[in-house]
Amino acid sequence: MKGRFPIAKFESMRTPFYYYDTDLLRQTLRAINDEAGRHEGFVVHYAIKANANPKLLQIIREAGLGADCVSGGEIQASVDAGFPAERIVYAGVGKSDWEINLGLDHDIFSFNVESLAELEVINELAAAKGKVARIALRINPNVGAHTHANITTGLAENKFGIAMRDMEPVIEQARQMENVKFVGLHFHIGSQILDMGDFEALCNRINDLQQELERHRIKVENINVGGGLGVDYQHPNRVPVPDFKAYFDTYAKKLKLRQGQTLHFELGRAVVAQCGSLITRTLYVKQGTAKQFAIVDAGMTDLIRPALYQAYHKIENITSEEPVEQYDVVGPICESSDVFGKHVDLNRTQRGDLIAIRTAGAYGEIMASQYNCRPLPQGYTSDEIKFRS
Repeated sequence: MKGRFPIAKFESMRTPFYYYDTDLLRQTLRAINDEAGRHEGFVVHYAIKANANPKLLQIIREAGLGADCVSGGEIQASVDAGFPAERIVYAGVGKSDWEINLGLDHDIFSFNVESLAELEVINELAAAKGKVARIALRINPNVGAHTHANITTGLAENKFGIAMRDMEPVIEQARQMENVKFVGLHFHIGSQILDMGDFEALCNRINDLQQELERHRIKVENINVGGGLGVDYQHPNRVPVPDFKAYFDTYAKKLKLRQGQTLHFELGRAVVAQCGSLITRTLYVKQGTAKQFAIVDAGMTDLIRPALYQAYHKIENITSEEPVEQYDVVGPICESSDVFGKHVDLNRTQRGDLIAIRTAGAYGEIMASQYNCRPLPQGYTSDEIKFRS
């Protein structure tokens, strides 16, 4: 769908760069608010790790979402973007002292605690400031997800969270500490999940855990189920907005919330992935022994997902209407893994053609590096490009 891109404006811009369709982002945010708003007590946080571009954060904050952070830098980015502190949650298996102190200084809503050792440190640091830190315990539910092994987080073998068998003892220890307040439970089973059955399995596990806690007269104010909803990488034009109705309805039907409980979500990829594309320019077309290569000026430094996860992204030549040919689309980095796609059908490509690598709004710009001393890619929104001369 080449009409989605302002190609005439792109021609004069230095590539590679990220292009964000803010109309689509706002459409996605409306869908989230509409579907979550149908259910009482549902609160949505945006997972900053997916994309921390300040221009996108402003739009997401204006839509009323909270922020889910996994580092001190993300807490600061959230605060700078205007997210209210009472809507900021902070997870992460390795929180350093300065990061915890930053969260305490801003009185964030909750620290999602991943170990007893971390809980003790938070209590100590909060005591030094004369504060009480709100904490939720991240429980590892040992629930698998139908996704890539590197982005599965809810199995017992993963580094994340507190084992289920340790849940009650750690809650009891937290309740004995003077400078922390237990406010909830946190879960996260993985990313790019499209099978609602995985979320149903998490609901069933939480239901069992809640019953166990209630037998010991432990009440939970907040349940945080993380995020994980996937997007359609194959058909970004046909399915530009994820199925938020099915996602939120799954939790509404399967999770047995108690009276007054709040259910928190941490959506990242599903918010920003589809609105972003990496725009790159063809440097050379090289005829190999058995295939031809479209060598572009973007590399794994700009979008590492294909090299890291063997991730698929739809690739389009947005300046050619010639007949389709097959190419391996590769970058200039001195690594054999610097490949965006093999056997890709593109309109006949030549030097100077603009290539769009789609569905790159999540874990694209934010994971870019300066390997080979390459500059970081810039990110532009459709709002600002509209007014470029």
